[in-house]
Amino acid sequence: MSEEKHHHHHLFHHKHEDKPVDDDAVAYSETTYATDGYTGYDETTQVLADDPTPDYKKEEKHHKHLEHLGELGAAAAGIYALHEKHKAEKDPEHAHKHKIEEEIAAVAAVGAGGYAFHEHHEKKEAKEEYEESHEKKHHFF
Repeated sequence: MSEEKHHHHHLFHHKHEDKPVDDDAVAYSETTYATDGYTGYDETTQVLADDPTPDYKKEEKHHKHLEHLGELGAAAAGIYALHEKHKAEKDPEHAHKHKIEEEIAAVAAVGAGGYAFHEHHEKKEAKEEYEESHEKKHHFF
């Protein structure tokens, strides 16, 4: 029973914590002692080189996901801006407040659109890197 691995499902439990540590990974470990007399020993470990070959397909999928989130954010902020514009026309007593909220939503929509554009280019770069790493070499000479 003691040899079994117990899985604790916490709110912030990540999948990569269950993976075994690769023996080829390069790690840096440092132990220090605080001189202020209160904190005691402090040990830190950093993995410097975990995977020598990057996974371009995973990176491309990640950027595609973020691009879609940016598009969704731009659409939602644009819809909210139109909603506030409509409220400004229907509620003249609070029109100034609604116009300010409309402008803020419009700025958020432009920002989210810019983020989606950025992620689109990151996705294209990841795809190009994948194609470069997997292309067949033609030796003519």
